[in-house]
Amino acid sequence: MDKLIISACICGAEVTKENNPAVPYTVEEIAREAKSAYDAGAALIHLHVRWDDGTPTQDTGRFQECVDAIRKVCPDAIIQPSTGGAVGMTDLERLASTEIVPTPEMATLDCGTCNFGDEVFENTMPMMRDFGKRMIENNIKPEYECFEMGHLDTVLNMAKKGQVPGAPMQFNFVLGVPGCTPATVQNLAWLVNAIPAGSTWTATGIGRHAFTLAAHAIAMGGNVRVGFEDNLNLERGVPAKSNGELVAKVVRIAKELGREIATSAEAREILGLKPRK
Repeated sequence: MDKLIISACICGAEVTKENNPAVPYTVEEIAREAKSAYDAGAALIHLHVRWDDGTPTQDTGRFQECVDAIRKVCPDAIIQPSTGGAVGMTDLERLASTEIVPTPEMATLDCGTCNFGDEVFENTMPMMRDFGKRMIENNIKPEYECFEMGHLDTVLNMAKKGQVPGAPMQFNFVLGVPGCTPATVQNLAWLVNAIPAGSTWTATGIGRHAFTLAAHAIAMGGNVRVGFEDNLNLERGVPAKSNGELVAKVVRIAKELGREIATSAEAREILGLKPRK
């Protein structure tokens, strides 16, 4: 069994300081939270960015500022810009995060439209083809985010047609979003059993499902995403003081279950990325 890759989703686009005062907005706060997660054991930073007032943005310049700041304190981390952005953004807005220099090693690619609480997160087939084209042309490895069972079938068919990058593929099964596939071990197992041989995968449990789904993923040989984007609490009624606290809890669970934690260099090898120079 490979070592465990922990991804830290440090701020997302939806949660605010009103939900948890430690949610980062400024460049300095984002770098602080990335470092807390990296130091605790995260190999990969999944990155959304905000303006200083907390408004989500996909502005290339803001992403560049944040990535540069993270690089100073986490020089070896895999930094994975989100192309999900926030509900209501256009595909061109969302793709702006991939225009940073140097070109990112990875970026997310959302695999279908879905309900997102009271909103609709739109990912039409033309949008997905545009995202796939950008990633093929720029040699960016996608993390295929699947919120629904059908999203997996959709992206596998697109890969067969050469519309998105193919094998080896990395999937993130995001379970427990209100209105989407529930965070159960049965649903996770179904998805994992349907991916091509040689693929890698990560499980993301939303809210109260974060650590129970993490434990199942660790035992099943998968990887784990955790962070303020998905869950704000260490346990019920106990807000996390940092993303590092959430990562540290996953590390403790992994050690209890006998999984070693991957460094960023080891994660690159597992994911099929080039070593960082």
